[in-house]
Amino acid sequence: MKNIAVLGSTGSIGTQTLDIIGRHSDRFRATILVAGSRVDKLIAQALQFRPELAIIAREDLYPQLRDALAPAGIATAGGPQAICDAMSASYVDMVVTATVGYSGLAPTIAAIRAGKDIALANKETMVVAGGYVTGLLAASPSRVYPVDSEHSAIYQCLRGEDKDAVKRLIITASGGPFRTWSKERIDKATAADALRHPNWHMGAKITIDSATMVNKAFEIIEARWLFGIEPRRISAIVHPQSIIHSMVEFRDGAIKAQMGVPEMTLPIAYALGETTRMSDVSDFCSLALHNSLTFEEPDRERFPAIGLAHMSLERGGNVACAVNAANEIAVAAFLRGETGFSDIYRIIMDTVERTAYIADPGYEDFVATNDEARRIATSLI
Repeated sequence: MKNIAVLGSTGSIGTQTLDIIGRHSDRFRATILVAGSRVDKLIAQALQFRPELAIIAREDLYPQLRDALAPAGIATAGGPQAICDAMSASYVDMVVTATVGYSGLAPTIAAIRAGKDIALANKETMVVAGGYVTGLLAASPSRVYPVDSEHSAIYQCLRGEDKDAVKRLIITASGGPFRTWSKERIDKATAADALRHPNWHMGAKITIDSATMVNKAFEIIEARWLFGIEPRRISAIVHPQSIIHSMVEFRDGAIKAQMGVPEMTLPIAYALGETTRMSDVSDFCSLALHNSLTFEEPDRERFPAIGLAHMSLERGGNVACAVNAANEIAVAAFLRGETGFSDIYRIIMDTVERTAYIADPGYEDFVATNDEARRIATSLI
C-alpha cells in the first residue's frame, strides 16, 4: 500500500489521480488532499477518500473546511505553510504535485527535503528553479516520476537505454487551437477562441499556454533538467493528432516513440506505479482509427513564445523564473479580457528585460524574482 499526498486534488490532474487511486485501492491510499480554493469539492473528496489530512491553501476558507470535516474525524489545516509542513508526514510515501504554476515550487522542495518520491505534474517547479531542484534531488533519496504526457513519454523511451546514446529529445506539440490561423487572425483571438483546444481537456491556464506554445517552451526547459540533456539536443515538433506524446532519437538513427490516446490517466498511473504498468487505466489506442500521423515544424513567427525555452536556458540564472511569473500574470489578464492574445508574449519579454538578473540564485532569490516580475508584469498590463 502506497500512501499518496495529492496537491491540487480538485484540478484536472488531481481528480484523475484520485480516480486511479479509487480504482486501485488495493495499491494506493490518498492520505493528504490539498486544494487552492475549491473548498466544496475538497470537502466532498475528503469525505469520499478519508485522508489523514485535508488542506486548503486559502486561509480564509479554512473555517468552512474545518467545520465540515470535524464531525468525520478528518484533520484539517489552511495556508501555504501548512502544505509545506505536511510534506514530511510519516503517512506520505509519494507526493503528486498537480498544482498549477509557481505555487507548486515550495511544497515540492519540502517533499524532496523530506525524502518523498515525487509524481511531478507541476512543470513550473523545474522551469522556475530547475538547477536548484536537481541539486536538492542529488542529495535526497527522492525519485521523480514525470506526469506530463510529454515527459512521461520520454521517460518511458529512455528506460533501459544508455543516455550517452541519445542524440535528441523530440517533444511533440498539438499546435493548439490556432495551428492553422494566420498571424493577423491570431492577434485578434479571444479567450473563448484560445480555450477551444482540439485534442485535450485541461484547465484554463494550461489551455492558454498551449495556444501560445508557452507550454512547449516550459516543457523543453523541464526536459533539460529532468533528463540532464543539453538544450541544443531538445526540440519540439508539431503533431496535430496528439497520439505520439514524445520521442527519443538515438545516435544510431533509431527513434523510439510512446503512443497513446490524448488523455492523462496513463502517465499518472505510470508515475504512481513507479513504472509498473497497471490494467484498467486508459482507453486503448486504435491504429486503425488513427491511421494518419503527421508532423510539421513549429512556426516561430506566429508562435514566438516557443523561443522562450532556449532564451531562458542560454541566459540562465533567474530568467526562467521571471518568464513564468510574467506569463502567469499575463494569462490571467487575458482570461479577464484585459489584454490581447499577442500581448502575452510582449509582456513576458518586457518583464524579463526589466527584472533584475541573478546569475546563481538560491531559493530566496527565486521568491524575490517571482514577486518582482509579477509587479512588473502587472504594471505593464
